[in-house]
Amino acid sequence: MSVNQSQQKKTVVPEPESLNTAAAHGAVSERSSGTRTRKLVVVAMLSAVAFALAFLEFPVPLSPAFARYDFSDIPALIAAFALGPLAGVCVELVKNVLQLLSSATGGVGELANFIIGAGMVLPAGLIYRKMKTKKGAILGCILGTVAMAVIAGLVNYFILIPMFNIFMPIDEIIKSFGEFMPFIQTKLDVIIYNCVPFNLIKGALISLVTVLLYKRISPILKGRR
Repeated sequence: MSVNQSQQKKTVVPEPESLNTAAAHGAVSERSSGTRTRKLVVVAMLSAVAFALAFLEFPVPLSPAFARYDFSDIPALIAAFALGPLAGVCVELVKNVLQLLSSATGGVGELANFIIGAGMVLPAGLIYRKMKTKKGAILGCILGTVAMAVIAGLVNYFILIPMFNIFMPIDEIIKSFGEFMPFIQTKLDVIIYNCVPFNLIKGALISLVTVLLYKRISPILKGRR
C-alpha cells in the first residue's frame, strides 16, 4: 500500500470549532422555531378573547338603536405592542373571520370592522416598534386613534350607511340620528358630528385600557414569565 493511499483512508475528525458552530446553529434554529410557535399561540389566544369581547356590545350614545360598539380592538392593540403590528392586524382578521359564522350583514360589517380596527392597531404598532417606551406607546395610541376615526368616517360614509340603506331608506337613517342631534341633516353630518367624534372617544378608551394592561401582561405574552 502506498503512502498516498494510506493518507486517503484516514478518518477526518471534525474540528471542535466546527462542532460548536453546528451546535450553535441548531440551538438558534430551535429557539426560532419555539418563538414562532409561541407567537402563533399568543395570536390565537388574543383572537379568541377579541372574538368573545365582540359579543359584549353597547349602544352608541346619542345614536339610534342599530348603532353599537364593543371593545374587541383591545386584544389586537395589545398584540401589536407585544408582537408587532402584523400580529395586531392578524388578531383583527381572525376575529372578523370568526364573526362571519354568525354574520347578519353578509360579511360587509365584518369587512368594515376589520378595516377600522386595522386602521388603529397598524400605525400604533409601527410607532411602538420604533419607540419601545411609554412615550412611544402613548404617541402610537394617539396617532392610531386619529387614524381610526378618519378611517371610520370613510368606511361609514362609503360602506356602512349604504349597507343600512338596504334595510332603511337613507333619509330615515339620517332622521334617526337627527332625533338626537337636530343639526344632523345629511349623510356627511352623520359622519362629522357622530361617527368621527365617537370613534375618537372609543379609541381613547381602548388606548387607556391597553396602556394600563400592557406592562402587566407583556412578560407573559413574550414568554418571560
